[in-house]
Amino acid sequence: MNVVFMGTPDFAVPTLRRLVDSPFRVTGVVCQPDRPQGRGQKIRSGPVKTLAVASRISVVQPLKMKDPAFLEILQGWNPEVIVVAAFGRILPSQILQLPHRGCLNVHGSLLPKYRGAGPIQWAVINGERQTGITIMKMDEGMDTGAILSQEVVAIGPEETSGELGIRMAEVGGALLLRTLREWVDGRVSPRPQNDQEATLAPLLNKEDGLLDWTLSAYALACRIRGLSPWPGAYTFFQGSRLAIWKAEESGLGPEVGLETDDPSIKPGTITSVTKHGLFVKTGKGLLSILELQPANKKRMPVDQFLAGHPVKAGIIFSGKLV
Repeated sequence: MNVVFMGTPDFAVPTLRRLVDSPFRVTGVVCQPDRPQGRGQKIRSGPVKTLAVASRISVVQPLKMKDPAFLEILQGWNPEVIVVAAFGRILPSQILQLPHRGCLNVHGSLLPKYRGAGPIQWAVINGERQTGITIMKMDEGMDTGAILSQEVVAIGPEETSGELGIRMAEVGGALLLRTLREWVDGRVSPRPQNDQEATLAPLLNKEDGLLDWTLSAYALACRIRGLSPWPGAYTFFQGSRLAIWKAEESGLGPEVGLETDDPSIKPGTITSVTKHGLFVKTGKGLLSILELQPANKKRMPVDQFLAGHPVKAGIIFSGKLV
């Protein structure tokens, strides 16, 4: 059976690899256009394109999904099903209706929760204990199609969205292949989503990384994990940006510094610098900073940072550059 695959980033690679190694025939791959990457901003191919080229599969990278030339190529590949994983584009109706068996999407949440472009990140940010993969038959809505299968994935207490995404990508590839076999054999019955239970997971941007110290220590710790590796959590310290890569809610109380329930002490205030590390008052509780990164320097553990920076209790992390 002919399959066309659509995807671009690392998350999509395990699914394409499973398809390439399966009895299904991948007749073509569709990726987003190559873009500048890294500090040098050099044009580089994405992970899916790299795998497709190595597997000697034809690749197209349309600027517009309704481009007649692209649609002609897609029709020529004669797909019976189109598999989509982290493609990042809305498919128009003429593509959704093209394959006889529809378009199947590998989505990184237990739909209808976390519809949108950032389901894995938002699950971690919101402190979820578990999430999962959904294989759905796509329609014209945003992640609103009927569910074919789901698999639950536990979220580790210290796991970042990047680490979770690597695990979920493998789960998604395996679930897609298993579901596709059952779908072709007529052993899957699509079930509609309950729109009343839907939540959204919009695409994050760089500005979303700025920490709001009025949140609780637990919420901030979750947010820092969810924003890693991108866009990354940050605050401002002594006139420059300071990235925070790892932190945890502290079980310590006033013994590490200022009274944390004193309303006169502003959230974001460093309460203590001790052998335990760097502690910051939040809207509720203390946040212990474990790993950070000053501007134009490498990531470092907190003890290394403290060895090179004069940090004292009472200094306030700022929500803006001052």
